[in-house]
Amino acid sequence: MTENSTGSGEPSRTLALLWGEESAAPRRKGPARSVTVAQVVDAALRLADDQGLAAVTMRAVAERVGVSAMSVYTYVPGKPELLDLMVDASYARMARMPWAGEAWRDRLEVVAETNRDLLTSHPWLTEVAALSRPPLGPGVMAKYEHELAAFDGTGLSDVDTDAALTYLLGFVQSHCRSAHDAARATTDSAMSDADWWVANQPILARALDPEAYPRAVRIGSAAGEAQGSAWEADRAWDFGLARTLDGLAALIGVH
Repeated sequence: MTENSTGSGEPSRTLALLWGEESAAPRRKGPARSVTVAQVVDAALRLADDQGLAAVTMRAVAERVGVSAMSVYTYVPGKPELLDLMVDASYARMARMPWAGEAWRDRLEVVAETNRDLLTSHPWLTEVAALSRPPLGPGVMAKYEHELAAFDGTGLSDVDTDAALTYLLGFVQSHCRSAHDAARATTDSAMSDADWWVANQPILARALDPEAYPRAVRIGSAAGEAQGSAWEADRAWDFGLARTLDGLAALIGVH
């Protein structure tokens, strides 16, 4: 675990903060607090959304809420705990409509799309949100409960339901991380994928010998022409989500 992943802080402190107990950081003598833990978390969320995760430092958060760099530690013990609070707050704010009479596949598509929307809106979450050790706060628990309910009526055991949800969310996280990396590459290079291929076409035409690499050249060219680039996020999403749900259908179909 690194400090930029969930679950890397001291558990008892993190859980106390997540569930709204008195601040888990040691209290110091002095004037009454001027801000709340929620305001500290909101400031950190805005920093992450505006400037990326690297911008989220305790000093920068303190400046955003108008307290000293040292006093911010009386609200949140450190960055690991702050990241847990940020993830939980993001999950708590997700829209959760009650499941009605939709088929299980339609419900799971909604789960996937909702998580994709969250990670697309807040790409820093792809860098910190861990499936294996999430912060067990009210936001995480509400999200987990709601998404488990999408499997009602599938006939899966409790253990398989948990595994199936993890499998689905793993696809979403992997896809969104790839989409985030692709978007960042375009931004960093100031060049679209299409422009990159055009600019490098002369050397690629010489290097990619169809006799040496017949499948790579033929299939790569076909995919590039169809997608307009070597990889296209929406096409990869549609294909990958359909195959993920097909895999779950094979499991659910045995019940």
